[in-house]
Amino acid sequence: MAGNLTATFLTIKSVLPGMKARRAGAVITISSAAARRPHPQSPIPHAAAKAGIQMLTQHLAAQVGPLGIRVNCIAPETILTERNQERIPDAQKRALVQLHPIRRLARRTMWHRRRGFWSDGAGWITGVVLDVAGGPVMD
Repeated sequence: MAGNLTATFLTIKSVLPGMKARRAGAVITISSAAARRPHPQSPIPHAAAKAGIQMLTQHLAAQVGPLGIRVNCIAPETILTERNQERIPDAQKRALVQLHPIRRLARRTMWHRRRGFWSDGAGWITGVVLDVAGGPVMD
């Protein structure tokens, strides 16, 4: 909880006063697909903390929207970072692939600064949880 939900809350708390003073800003939180669907290999405290981040995102979006501040959340599934490549056994990777309609795992998530949630082009988007999960979370 401390490394996920509490850290997110405290980080937002530290930057929000400046955004309020400017009456502008964009906050992007990071959650997980684990918050949106149960999975036997996902630790319950991790899933609960990530679900809390999603609720924090949406409540904050409603509260600070009138001040010109947008708040959105990215919720990725397993990403094959260098660490995960080493940590996740090959058999588990194959099993994870079968959970995704696109039948592969992500190698990275990339958000271009000109086209991401924080860009001017996303000025009408707030309170959104964007699942970057290869399809197992659809709602």
